[in-house]
Amino acid sequence: MKVIAGLGNPGQEYEGTPHNVGFDVVACLAARRSIVWRPSAKFQARLARVDGVDGGWLLVQPMTFMNLSGASVAPVLRYHNCSLADLVVVVDDADLPMGRLRLRADGGSGGHRGLASVIESLGTELFARVRLGVGRDASSDGLVEHVLGKFDAARLAVARQMTQAAADAVECLTEKGMAEAMNRYNGWQAGTTEPAAGR
Repeated sequence: MKVIAGLGNPGQEYEGTPHNVGFDVVACLAARRSIVWRPSAKFQARLARVDGVDGGWLLVQPMTFMNLSGASVAPVLRYHNCSLADLVVVVDDADLPMGRLRLRADGGSGGHRGLASVIESLGTELFARVRLGVGRDASSDGLVEHVLGKFDAARLAVARQMTQAAADAVECLTEKGMAEAMNRYNGWQAGTTEPAAGR
């Protein structure tokens, strides 16, 4: 079974913010299959189970707040006896231009506290991640204000297009492998290209 964890912050006040695009991607994957989310106090998360080939997926939205994401993701992985190869973490990335995707088979946190929490809780960097570019806003007071501030209408449109493409990338990754997904989606940019065909 694949565990696909989209990182974000719980609560309506964080909806429509750059820091929650990971939540948005797994929500998109669940919606495509009309899967209902269920709260799990045990894992401090919302979970959505997708049955299918290769053991299916378990979609995860940690309810721990971003900086403690590992306290949810790691127990889910261990309880279901999943390996690191079964984990995909979906996160925002302020170091990527708004609307750009980047997939990696492993690597450091890049300063992302949610990703750092997952790495610390698992004790390794050896898991796949899909990063969604949210850029940096020169008009905001700092990075925290930027990632927790609401998208304006123009950037929200870009974010929605990017979310759909990232969901396509996750499907490709789980069905065809990381190499194929990286070939199709690394460097994909919302607003300039259409999602790769044949996900």
